[in-house]
Amino acid sequence: MNVASTIARARRHVRLARQNDCTVGLVPTMGALHAGHASLIETARENCVFLAVSIFVNPSQFGPNEDYENYPRPMEKDLELCRQLDVDMVFAPSANEMYPEKNLTWIQVEQLCENLCGASRPTHFRGVTTVCAKLFNIIQPDYAFFGQKDAQQSILIRKMVKDLNMPLEIVVCPTIREKDGLAISSRNKYLTPDQRKDAPLLYQSLQKAQQLIQSGQKDPDKIRREMEAVLKKSAQINIEYLEIVNPDTLEPLEILTGPALIAIAARLGQARLIDNIITNKP
Repeated sequence: MNVASTIARARRHVRLARQNDCTVGLVPTMGALHAGHASLIETARENCVFLAVSIFVNPSQFGPNEDYENYPRPMEKDLELCRQLDVDMVFAPSANEMYPEKNLTWIQVEQLCENLCGASRPTHFRGVTTVCAKLFNIIQPDYAFFGQKDAQQSILIRKMVKDLNMPLEIVVCPTIREKDGLAISSRNKYLTPDQRKDAPLLYQSLQKAQQLIQSGQKDPDKIRREMEAVLKKSAQINIEYLEIVNPDTLEPLEILTGPALIAIAARLGQARLIDNIITNKP
């Protein structure tokens, strides 16, 4: 496995793969790799001849007072997992390599970044889409793999790729969960043991919504109230948002007549957790 810390070296490895007509896949990550990342890498490995994983804690997607400085960076552990999963190249640049001078060019997907996580993190998705565009330009993959847990991120990136005619396909893979339903996340490490016991209530509230829809409920307000009742079983859970939206436009739905994205963000102590499901037509 090759480890590239510079853009030039990463491009050289990809260029050599292209000379052999290899299909190139990219799994963009911020490191602290876990079972969710491993699932993305395994899916990419099955579908691509040359597989690159990027490990870069992107400063431009962190807002003031967020956890950029404290974000976990277990690089050696991450590299060992990539070796075990037969990754061909890890691109692990420094912040100075990716942003050598003040960045004046930003990519922002309008409208789609304004609600859900974008409402409380107004510059977050600008940083996400910009760094993904940079990674796509550097690696030039045929496929890039993202997780459904970060649904809004995947929707924005897919729209960016479509609008800018980028020559790659975005593949969104299922959320990987613990046995009790909690979506696996690097930020779960911030949970205390007591908070960890209550964290599965997020997924339980989503399951409740799914049950209501399957039984014929079409009123989003009634579904939200039932979900809130599940979450209020814990006094530690502070709901940031609980929304039922169109899975393409992210606009709130007034009545359920087709697929819906049900998304939630909540805080438990220092941890900000997100989760979602996409329901089928009732």
